[in-house]
Amino acid sequence: MTVTASESSVPVTTRKDWASDQEVRWCPGCGDYSILTAVQMLLPELGVRRENTVFISGIGCAARFPYYMSTYGMHSIHGRAPAIATGLALSRPDLDVWVVSGDGDALSIGGNHLIHTMRRNVNLTILLFNNQIYGLTKGQFSPTSELGKITKSTPFGSLDTPFNPVSLALGAEASFVARTHDMDRKHMMETFRRAHDHHGASLVEIYQNCNVFNDGAFEHITGKDVRASMLIPLEHGKPVRFGADGERGVVADGRGGVSIVNVADVGEDALIVHDEHAENPALAFALSRLATGPHSPTPIGVFRDVVRPEYGDQLADQVDAAIAKKGPGDLAALLSSGATWVVE
Repeated sequence: MTVTASESSVPVTTRKDWASDQEVRWCPGCGDYSILTAVQMLLPELGVRRENTVFISGIGCAARFPYYMSTYGMHSIHGRAPAIATGLALSRPDLDVWVVSGDGDALSIGGNHLIHTMRRNVNLTILLFNNQIYGLTKGQFSPTSELGKITKSTPFGSLDTPFNPVSLALGAEASFVARTHDMDRKHMMETFRRAHDHHGASLVEIYQNCNVFNDGAFEHITGKDVRASMLIPLEHGKPVRFGADGERGVVADGRGGVSIVNVADVGEDALIVHDEHAENPALAFALSRLATGPHSPTPIGVFRDVVRPEYGDQLADQVDAAIAKKGPGDLAALLSSGATWVVE
């Protein structure tokens, strides 16, 4: 690591400084590699210190992430990464705390922890790797697998309606919600940058290919030859349109939803203008429901970015108010005072 002239400044780093000495052990061709690279390339640009950066993961293929980062980190327990990260973020607000989780880890056993972390607006950057399958345990269906998915655990096809992670996050009042994919490093890096810079709960869904157990799940929308016609870029303050020449667009359907039209048929003025800062998440939610799966035109980018009170800030204010009113407490006296105590 090279240090700048000023001892108080953030050291100048490169991707190599952020990569640990551990051998990366994912299946060859896994989309996790490109996500790891995007994060390691981004961190030197964020003006943060390695010793103040923490990655906390749960269980699953994605959960090996902390091993590959030259930062602090914890490979925690199944579904509980948001809860553990919440404790760290509240006790050490000076740290940059990232959560790395998969669709199974975050949305199945960890679903409750995830939604309440977002509802509370804890200052965490949550990366949700979505490959629509359980990869670590060898190919069972996950909470995001499509209806009818045939796997080892659903030999006759899944009967479970899948979660839409972006819709779920918006419903839980996450203050920053975005989607990206593992085939576009530049888009990933910019999306992760936005999520990191946001003060509050940030969730980024990442379409990530599992080339062993669910290969090509997203190729109909993320393949280089189809992206222009299948990915709908969301840009704040701009009409929502897509296609090689911007020939298609999105309009309100008059029923609370949105639909896709040919711009030539309706005119650009009819298109909805994306407002990621809207307090009411209704339009963002409608956009999140536009695609029923990764086989039709799908919005990508930042759906919502709003300012809400952050949980840790509010908690610190409560503690300061209590101290101002009653004075500092005596923890040792409290612990030795007996089996019960009175809170006034």
